Amino acid sequence: MKNLKYFILSILGLAVLSCSDDISEIEPAGNPVMEIENQFSDVHFGDVLSFTVSVSDEISLSTLTAILYFGEEEVERTTIRTKENGEYSGTIEIPFEKDIPDGTATLEFVLLNTTMNSSIETFDVPITRAQYPYLILVSENASYPMLPTGEANEYAATEAFPSNDLSAYIKTPVVDDKGTEIVFGWEAGAVTNGVSTNIPFVSPVGGTYSVTFNTKTYEAGPFFEILLNGENMNMVDKDNYQLDVDLTQGQEVSIQGLGNIADWWIDADYLTTQEAGLYTFVPITGKYRVTANLELNYFRIEALDGNSPAGLNADGTGAVWVIGENVGKPSLADKTVGWSPDNALCMAPIGDKKYQLTVVGGTNISTDGINFKFFHQKGWGGEFGGDAISTTSDIVFIGDGTNGRDSGNLGLVDGVTLEDGATYVFTVDLSAGNDQAVLTVTKK
Repeated sequence: MKNLKYFILSILGLAVLSCSDDISEIEPAGNPVMEIENQFSDVHFGDVLSFTVSVSDEISLSTLTAILYFGEEEVERTTIRTKENGEYSGTIEIPFEKDIPDGTATLEFVLLNTTMNSSIETFDVPITRAQYPYLILVSENASYPMLPTGEANEYAATEAFPSNDLSAYIKTPVVDDKGTEIVFGWEAGAVTNGVSTNIPFVSPVGGTYSVTFNTKTYEAGPFFEILLNGENMNMVDKDNYQLDVDLTQGQEVSIQGLGNIADWWIDADYLTTQEAGLYTFVPITGKYRVTANLELNYFRIEALDGNSPAGLNADGTGAVWVIGENVGKPSLADKTVGWSPDNALCMAPIGDKKYQLTVVGGTNISTDGINFKFFHQKGWGGEFGGDAISTTSDIVFIGDGTNGRDSGNLGLVDGVTLEDGATYVFTVDLSAGNDQAVLTVTKK
């Protein structure tokens, strides 16, 4: 029986080898032939380009593939199953993207038969950005024609718009049987194609003004312009402008473009006012994200590590964040933090591994009770529990889970009420280690 088993296995092995040899010995055969007329003229970015190809071979065909190249980069591909000789039709999309110049693309056709034999034919396809007779500016309540301005690829709608805030997207007409409607909307703080989310146009004046858009560069306007130390802040939405910037402790910080800057609430942890629009930077030197909120008249400033909100490092440097109830900037009425990590407040790093939060009773902090804590990052994860932070304050206590607050959460000492309008400075000192934090609370 043992010998019989080995004999059967050897026969199976020979069969497998025989099959492998047969596969490896298959060689390309046949003669795949294509007949294609040059159908590719007057092509624009965004078109859906049709093609018709006659194919034949003396053996079975497999696939017909159309491949579009911009330079050496493949940008689109369409594959059609070719079961028999005959005529086949298909389409391939011409991408519409920002900043691509007019030029000549390569359209390659590859006909493949079942033995992997192939034939290839290529065409040069000149592609241009369509010069539309008009664009359409679409708001919630009305549509407006945007006409060519005379500048390359630029269009404008000049109207007595209902207000200086105009939320709208833009779309193109379809110019011929190859063309498609291209839409332009707002995504990730910029105009992009393929989305119809409203673009938050804002004019510095009301009444009649112009909305402009360039179909090549995607430059659009008007937008509110805010300059931080002479550099344009980027528009996130109509209420928020943002800039990631390196700042030096003690340097002057200038803000231009806000007519009501004297009415803005200035966070004393980060900026000391010299005059309206001119400030001194308080924290240590580093990279920070400054967000100007036009709705709340408030500059939110956060420490960065690269391009992301900073977290606490093992050596006590980095950032400490505040999440919880009864605290908020620019005010409790406008923006209470709550237990939402997105609202977390970044304590100002003031040096020597110390972090500071300045609040005003009744404005930024509740006077009759508090319940917030300190975290290692802008979100859940590392946090200062009751065993990692201590205080000798006669104003606040730190929860241990049995004294009326969860571990690490702050509360007011029994009988203590914060004074309305008084300033309180919370300082977390990590110089002895991240697990030996010391909290001090000073009334100014």
